[in-house]
Amino acid sequence: MFDFLDSGQYDLLGAFWVTVQLTLYSAIGSLIWGTLLAGMRVSPVPLMRVFGTAYVNLVRNTPLTVIILACSLGLNQTLGITLGGGDFKDIGFRLAVLGLVAYTGTFVCEALRSGINTVPVGQAEAARALGLSFTQVLTLVVLPQAFRTVVAPLANVLIALTKNTTVAAAISAAEAAYLMKSMIENESDALLAVFAVFALGFVLLTLPTGLLLGWVSKRVAVKR
Repeated sequence: MFDFLDSGQYDLLGAFWVTVQLTLYSAIGSLIWGTLLAGMRVSPVPLMRVFGTAYVNLVRNTPLTVIILACSLGLNQTLGITLGGGDFKDIGFRLAVLGLVAYTGTFVCEALRSGINTVPVGQAEAARALGLSFTQVLTLVVLPQAFRTVVAPLANVLIALTKNTTVAAAISAAEAAYLMKSMIENESDALLAVFAVFALGFVLLTLPTGLLLGWVSKRVAVKR
């Protein structure tokens, strides 16, 4: 049933390595972008609050497939933006990272904003009384506590991001789902085996992540 794994025709490990890279780069970008969005949403500047709120509500409620295709069709094919990529698959990979960051950053923002709301208001007021600016209060007092509070929700976002990388196959990024599509076409007599292999692969990627970050969440939890 699993003879196709020994044929050497499919680079299974290479495909999952691309998935890991997609997840890693997108997670870093989403964490940065989501933190900026959270800062905008609690900012005293009305324009920044409006932008942050509008962006989160619009992008979070847009299907990821639409965002990924918009990055490919809109940025690359219409505007000619390649993000420094060379060949077609390299460009697809970078555009997929961009789309995943744009989408996942909204969920990071909302998770982080919920953490910000758990920080006692008195701490922020005391910091402002000491003469700290809004940026200093946010980065030195509020965000460090907020991040410790939302490790578990961010773990769920990371797990969802890992599974969402399969959407990158829509623009030919050579990750696991792209290879699975090819294997389904060529190995029609072993469909269950193909599905089992890729399901197991994603379980091996996401399960340790959830267990590790769950442990970290308990270790760094803020005692109130």
